[in-house]
Amino acid sequence: MNHYETFLQLHNNSTALLLGNCWDAGTAELLQQNGFKAIATSSAAVAQSYGYEDGEKMPFHLLVGTVKRIQQNITLPLSVDMERGFSNTVNGIVENIKQLHDLGVVGINLEDSANRTIEPAAIFAERITAIANRLAQKNIPLFINARTDAFLLKLPGALEETIKRIKLYQTTGANGIFVPFIKEENDIAALTAATDLPINILPVPGLPGIATLTALGIKRISLGSSLYNAFKRETINKIQSILQQQSFDALF
Repeated sequence: MNHYETFLQLHNNSTALLLGNCWDAGTAELLQQNGFKAIATSSAAVAQSYGYEDGEKMPFHLLVGTVKRIQQNITLPLSVDMERGFSNTVNGIVENIKQLHDLGVVGINLEDSANRTIEPAAIFAERITAIANRLAQKNIPLFINARTDAFLLKLPGALEETIKRIKLYQTTGANGIFVPFIKEENDIAALTAATDLPINILPVPGLPGIATLTALGIKRISLGSSLYNAFKRETINKIQSILQQQSFDALF
């Protein structure tokens, strides 16, 4: 199987796919060396590693360069968090996707909110449909993970809104649905019952373990920016220890 076929298969195993999110070639290598089966970029982590805020504030060419370097250092399937696609047009998004696909990328995330505001479901669905159709015309096989942000934005009736959007988005040509910040077991079970597409979630405080999530029907769990945030917290602790203790013991 090629990397795209492998990536598809990883979403249909008996245990949920644990997807390691990196921000550079070094962290991608660490994830590969320690047993992850597939890797993705985290938009927030990549942006912050360059000194930018998340939300497409970073120039797209920096993302392309990061992806190129990651691909040169791993042999696993790689998916890329494209946020809103780094363009306001379908043509622009598709051209950006093609650049990543030419580097060997097998999957992308595209999200239905920007600047803490969720987009009308029909508009986002129309965009995903157009992108999927254009990719098919260009014979570009790619796993499209459609992200919906009602839980992330803490919208009233988040579960009902998310299910409504899932039922629409599953008709667009998307291969999976990404619902960040959901954590209650009953809510998760309701989502997986609403679609045959694989549901992707993120680690958040209070989220059940992998075995329970798999039993609930979750097919993909992305680390998102949580690994990067843990790295930052640990680095801050080391820095403070050096300054407070006036020694370097904390480094070893």
